[in-house]
Formats: sequence, structure tokens, C-alpha cells
Amino acid sequence: MAETLKDAPLKAVQVEALVVMKVIKHCSQTFPTTATGFLVGMDLLSTLQVTNSFPFPTIDLPPTDGHHDNNAASNLAAAAPRAKTNAAYQVEMIKKLREVNVDANNVGWYTSANLGNFVNVNMIENQYYYQKELNERTVALVHDVSRSSQGSLSLRAFRLSPAFMTAYKENKFTTESLQKSNLRYQDILQELPLEIHNSHLLTSYLHTLTPTPPSSSQQPPSLKTLSATPSLLSPNLTSLTLSIDPLLAQTSDLLLESIEAHHTELNNHQYYHRQLAREQAKITAWQQKRKAENASRVLAKQTPLPEDEWTRLFKLPQEPNRLEVLLNSRQVEQYARQVDGFAAGVTAKMFAVRSTLVPMGKG
Repeated sequence: MAETLKDAPLKAVQVEALVVMKVIKHCSQTFPTTATGFLVGMDLLSTLQVTNSFPFPTIDLPPTDGHHDNNAASNLAAAAPRAKTNAAYQVEMIKKLREVNVDANNVGWYTSANLGNFVNVNMIENQYYYQKELNERTVALVHDVSRSSQGSLSLRAFRLSPAFMTAYKENKFTTESLQKSNLRYQDILQELPLEIHNSHLLTSYLHTLTPTPPSSSQQPPSLKTLSATPSLLSPNLTSLTLSIDPLLAQTSDLLLESIEAHHTELNNHQYYHRQLAREQAKITAWQQKRKAENASRVLAKQTPLPEDEWTRLFKLPQEPNRLEVLLNSRQVEQYARQVDGFAAGVTAKMFAVRSTLVPMGKG
């Protein structure tokens, strides 16, 4: 029975509110540098419960030419989850947690993102390391700092699919292997439903903050009066603005950059096919020449020359790795969904106020 419960697939992720606040604080403090940390909790049936989180220790890089290199710092932080020093740090931290009798099972790691730019090699390598080395039932929490700054929390949970885990283990991302396994860019990541859990004490406190609904005779006279009402849970009126979301333009620029990178990878693949065709034409010409030469040697009663020398004389070009194409395609899809979401909100508000902006003709 225990084995059956252990082998049950993960269907949801439950994150404590304290963990959410710690992740938001860490990612916001290090923005725009990538922030990473590890998660501890419990695996209960088909739900992964995340009860605590700890950031990985940061390494201060020496300044170059009088300024700090943010890209180098981001790359170093992105690779922190699989670093040997941080692995020892996790083991020591889990040991201390067990001494105080709290949840001390490694259930994954978290990272920050900027407008959804988390589908990259570092993210894949980190999650593969966790699912393969530490615990197969682990997740990666992705917190988008830019989208969360607009008032809507962006926190998502991902895992690598079993098909991609097998392909990444074999490290064969050629056209032939992808056709055999039928692996697509949609099959790289599996997103799990995420639920934020509050303790009973915190839930009781939130109920005390809920304002009493006003009666019909106490309606505020204007939105300005309503926004000036001193209340911890006053309504957020920024969603009523008609201006285009500033993140829409930035996401569109990132989408164009990803499309350009995708075209670059396709051009490299087409160049490989042209090189391969030229080399194969040379090999075919050499084989035909060798066959004709051997035929004449046979007529002259001479020993035929070996016909497999082309493997030593010619070197076929190596096919470029198709992993970058898969990741780039998945990133393009991520940006496209974000653009669709931003545009849908603006379009809905425009249609709602259409009658006040565009006077309707009298019929």
C-alpha cells in the first residue's frame, strides 16, 4: 500500500503563505539578477506540500572596469541549485531542520523570472538534477517579478515530463531521435495546479480585516472617495485604467527576439543540410570512381582496392543539437500566451467603454 501511494503521480502543489512571502521578498530584492533557493516540505499522496524555503548563498563577484557584471551574476545564480557547495548547504540545512522536528524533505527549488523568460538551459539542467539525483517527486516554482509588480501574483509550478527526462538522459536531440520519440516542445514541461495554503490563525486574522459591506444609503459618491477610504482591504482601482499594459510592449519585444533566435537556429540547421549534401555528393562520386577502378583492376587480374576508405577520407558534418530549438519554441509559446493575455484585458475594457468613447449613430 505504501509503495502504491508513493508511486501515485503528482497532481497538485500546495504552498504555504509564508513560503510565498519569502520567495517574493528574495526575488524582489535581487531583481533583475536571478534569485534561486530550495524548498522543503512533505509528499502527501498526490499533493506536494511546500512548507518552507531557503535562498542559496550568493557569491559577490569582483567588479570589472569599475562596475558589476549583472549577466555573470545572473548566470552564476541560475546555476546555483546544482552547485556542489550549495548541495552541501542543503544537506546541512535539512540536518538542522530535522533536529528541531520540522518538515525536512527536499521537494524542489524556486527561481525568479522576468516576463516569463524562464525556459532556458539552466532551468532544464537544474530541474533534471533535482528529479534525477535528489528526489523524483520535486517541482520548480517560478516567480515572475515583473508581472507580480502589476498587482497579480505570478507563481507557477513545473516538472519535466517523463518523455523529456528520457531524451535528456540519452542526450540525443537529433532529428531522427525526435521523430522516433515523437517529442515536441509542448512535452518539455508539465505545469501543476498550485494552491496557496493559509494557517488557521492567519485565516482568522484575514476575516477580521474584511470590511463590513456598506448599506445602500452609505454608497460612496465617487471613485476618488472610495479610493481614499482608509481600509487594509480597499479595492484595487488600477485595473480600471484604460491605458495599454506597459508589459505588453516589453513582452512583444521579447517575443520578436525569441523568433529571431528561432530563425537563427533554423538557418544553422539548413546550413548543416547543405554541408551534408555536398559531402554526400563527394562520397558518391568517390565510390563510383573506386568501383570503376576496381572493375578495371579485376579485368587486369589485380587485387581490388577497398571501397570503405571513404570513411577515413571524408568527414560528415555533425548535426547541431535540436535542444535549443525545442526550448526556444517553448519560450515563444510562453511569450505568445502572455501577449494574448495582456491584449485580452485591454480589449475587454475598450469594449466596455466603447459607447462613451465612440458616439453611436442615431438609427
